[in-house]
Amino acid sequence: MKTFHLKTPVIHLDKPKMNIVVIPKAMVHKMGGLGTRLLCSVNGFEEFHCGMVAYGEGQGYISINKKRLKMFDAALGDEVSLVLRLDHSKYGMEMPEELDALLDQDDEGAKLFEALSDGKKRYIIHYVDSVKSSQLKIDRAIMLINNLKTMGDKFDFRHLLGMPPRDD
Repeated sequence: MKTFHLKTPVIHLDKPKMNIVVIPKAMVHKMGGLGTRLLCSVNGFEEFHCGMVAYGEGQGYISINKKRLKMFDAALGDEVSLVLRLDHSKYGMEMPEELDALLDQDDEGAKLFEALSDGKKRYIIHYVDSVKSSQLKIDRAIMLINNLKTMGDKFDFRHLLGMPPRDD
């Protein structure tokens, strides 16, 4: 599997407030273009799933949150070593076994989940996986899939999360 190596500084974007590393235009093109899902290792640490977003003039960027920066022993302004490779996973991130098991048992929920855009699928996967407790993951998966079933034709994140509609 082809890997790409890059040394680049960590910079801060004021809008939206996030830390990023910039991927040069030539490398963006070689990796498949903007929107490509990647596995990224920073300074030799464990890989994480990410996506390449448009930065301007054909360049891309990958966001790196504060928690990861600390874990990678890096800070804003530091030059970091990246190892990037294409992410060939089905969803562009790891599926929690709790959500996977629920979708295996719920044909209607699985059909609705698979009909979502890739980004919405990743949102659900991330939301389920963002807690440590297996029981909480199960509870979140059940809530999200049940709310997805009652959503109707228009996707609504507030409904998905069991929140009341906004008062507009």
